[in-house]
Amino acid sequence: MVSTAKPKTVVMKKVKSRWRRWAKIIVLSAIGLALLYQGYILFRLVRMRSANPEVTAMMQQRASEAASAGMEAKRTQTWVPYDRISRNLVRAVLAGEDSRFFDHSGFDWEEMEKAFEKNWEEGKFKRGASTISQQLAKNLFLSTSKNPVRKLHEALITWEMEQILSKRRILEIYLNVIEWGDGIYGAEAAARKYFNTSVASLNAEQAAFLSAIIPNPRETYNPNKHPRRVERRRNLIFRLMRHVSVPRDLE
Repeated sequence: MVSTAKPKTVVMKKVKSRWRRWAKIIVLSAIGLALLYQGYILFRLVRMRSANPEVTAMMQQRASEAASAGMEAKRTQTWVPYDRISRNLVRAVLAGEDSRFFDHSGFDWEEMEKAFEKNWEEGKFKRGASTISQQLAKNLFLSTSKNPVRKLHEALITWEMEQILSKRRILEIYLNVIEWGDGIYGAEAAARKYFNTSVASLNAEQAAFLSAIIPNPRETYNPNKHPRRVERRRNLIFRLMRHVSVPRDLE
């Protein structure tokens, strides 16, 4: 009788070798695509030094959600240069979202530590510590998912953004693209929607109100659904605004 053990062993080795080869191809292809996509993001960030973004990942996500619900996507937005944005709004947004914006390089480690300790004590993820730069990275390029991989990608984009764009430019883009209600994007559209005035004319109380609803203007801080919650946050931001420091060349 002729043994078949050797041929079977050879066949198994060939199969394993083929699978290893395909696994390498798949991994290398995935890495290549990731590098290409990241290169595309870098290209867009460089362009944003002088060109305003036409659309953001957040806008595309909202359009997709509307389409899934059989509705037409809403979008009201008017781009306004930093010089025509009320300094009241600048101070209010910094007070509410990132008071150390001009002092860090994209990550507020002190706030992150506080958030971690708070979440650990409560046993659940409740408090965030995203800076304006991190929020903008997510808004421009990523989804609203809290997936750890997405958070790591957000960190990478944030670091790149801080190297490529000035603080003034980051703040200008942020104030012009973030969501301020259903289909309301940017400070000018928000000022018109809620106060029927231009963003340049916002007073301190109006600015504090707009800052108060930034975290979730469609649900948690929707002024129509939760007016008292919004009022409490507005009052807090209004008090904090006096302690916010803005560099003189950005005043």
